[in-house]
Amino acid sequence: MKLLFLGDIAWRSGREIVKRFLPDLRREFDLDLVVANGENAAHGKGLSIETYEELRSAGVDWLTSGDHIWKVKEFLPYLDRSEIQVLRPYNYEGAPGRGMVTIEVGAQQVTLANLMGTVFTNQHVRNPFFAADEIVEQAQGFTFIDFHAEATSEKNTLGHYLDGRIGALVGTHTHVPTADERILSGGTAYMTDAGMCGPLDGSIGVSIDSVLPTFLHGIPSKHEEAEGAAQLNGVVMTVESGQATAIERVRRVLE
Repeated sequence: MKLLFLGDIAWRSGREIVKRFLPDLRREFDLDLVVANGENAAHGKGLSIETYEELRSAGVDWLTSGDHIWKVKEFLPYLDRSEIQVLRPYNYEGAPGRGMVTIEVGAQQVTLANLMGTVFTNQHVRNPFFAADEIVEQAQGFTFIDFHAEATSEKNTLGHYLDGRIGALVGTHTHVPTADERILSGGTAYMTDAGMCGPLDGSIGVSIDSVLPTFLHGIPSKHEEAEGAAQLNGVVMTVESGQATAIERVRRVLE
């Protein structure tokens, strides 16, 4: 089985570059499953039913999310619908939607799960390590976790904590891809952050002009999408007999 995971899809340019390259990636890697973090797909924050349907039509099978999934209030009721293939972080207590799902991919069972980190995020979520233990207890087949977290140390530590107990853990949230993709000693595929799909220039996808007032003077400002080239970042994982045997970074740039 080949599983492609795409990092945070942000803004219109993120949706457009996914639509542009995903058909080619499906053919190139002979993909069986495509999962993407979509929490920034609608105008940089949140997911709407329109952007959800756009990404599903582009070939994304399942969408994970993070702290911004709550930004588009009109989308929240959709999270409870079984036909909507979106996960919210598992460790939000009593929130709409679901944080994990087990699906059939060909002859294999795959459990997809989403977790939210706590370091530097100010999110009112349960401890992700204990929540991960619960996921492991319920999971069936190859288990993939999108860990949406700010701190590289928290992601790295959770990866080692789960090594040998899940198939793969890949981080999201910082929008910057890391160069540490590998199979850990216990057999778990790992990467600290998959990066983003969206504007190449600007500050992690946001125009420099719209973020400079905050960095220079502490003045809150409305974030705007950076113009220009777009980037697609993610990882392809090879799964054999329920275990990851390879993980490879994927990057495309559209001028």
